[in-house]
Amino acid sequence: MAIRHCFDKDVDQVLFEGNSSVKRVILNRPHKLNSLSYHMICQMIKELKAFEADAKVKIVILKGNGKAFCAGGDVLASYTCQVAGHWSYGTNFYKKQVMLDYLVATYGKPVVAIIDGIVMGGGAGLSLQATFRIVTENTVFAMPETAIGHFADVGSSYFLSRLPGFYGEYLGLTGAKIRGAEMVECGLATHFMLSKDVRLLETALDEVTSDTKTISEIISKFTHKSNHKQHGAYSRLEIINKCFSRTTVEEILSSLESEAESKSEKWILDAINWIKSACPTSLKISLRSIREGRTKELEQCLIQECTIVCHIVRRTVSNDFYEGVRAILLDKDKNPKWEPSKLELVTDEMVDKYFSRVDEDEMEPLQLPARSNLVDTMRPKL
Repeated sequence: MAIRHCFDKDVDQVLFEGNSSVKRVILNRPHKLNSLSYHMICQMIKELKAFEADAKVKIVILKGNGKAFCAGGDVLASYTCQVAGHWSYGTNFYKKQVMLDYLVATYGKPVVAIIDGIVMGGGAGLSLQATFRIVTENTVFAMPETAIGHFADVGSSYFLSRLPGFYGEYLGLTGAKIRGAEMVECGLATHFMLSKDVRLLETALDEVTSDTKTISEIISKFTHKSNHKQHGAYSRLEIINKCFSRTTVEEILSSLESEAESKSEKWILDAINWIKSACPTSLKISLRSIREGRTKELEQCLIQECTIVCHIVRRTVSNDFYEGVRAILLDKDKNPKWEPSKLELVTDEMVDKYFSRVDEDEMEPLQLPARSNLVDTMRPKL
């Protein structure tokens, strides 16, 4: 039963539509918030490669049906297989997902991601590599992996590390949710528009037969000035930089607590509460991954993150991921028993292990195909 769940192929999980020059890739699993299954990922890789090779295709649009663009990978499906003993499914799933993200990042044609709803984890890894990243008033972004004993992955060590100051560390360590307008402000998204205009934009893009500049001009016609008020955490970047520039997670937490003594701002209290309840090991892995990502290219970031995932799946150091999924997603008692249970008990040697080569004959390191179209749309902004 577990194996069948792992490789289940619901009908039409991804829809492929469009005309000869404009192709739409539509995530169609709304009851699961468009969480990515292995079958969906394989379908998209196959079709995207075909579109790229087709000279008539000028542009690809990524979108999702329902209230989410994509809430991430199908963690429960992966978990079910892994606890049944099929540990290789988790690593194969992740490697395939990374292949898809890298394909989008290096795509030979413009990719427009319309993020009109929830985008988290694997959904962010897919959409934030697109040429144009359009958000609306419905968009909600977060990287909440540390709550389930995982870490900010799917290329986040690349795109979070390139945000202004230490805002990437803030997002990666606290699971904070931000809206579309704030995504544009910090650089995660390129354009903000109203959800009601999305169909009009798609209709306009259907006529595209030209280059990236023309596409940009068309999108700009639908861009809307957000009514977003400067109350989000990004407007407190000075405080975020002060706290999240600290060397260790312990120091970051202490700095936040010091700020909380003089400022009763909700975002600070939320950050403190999240860090105190999240998996200690995951927090330390995430911080190091984002920090190291600042000096790496996307390909290097993806390979390093894959190594970390392999160690997590194989329980090289701890069982935290399996315990986190059980407590948060399966039993939903929301009371995971982390091991180690405190930040100060997570040693540098333990964290080092996650960044070291996987000593398993049956585990091949991630090998990304040679691609020449990578455009560095995000640069470190420290």
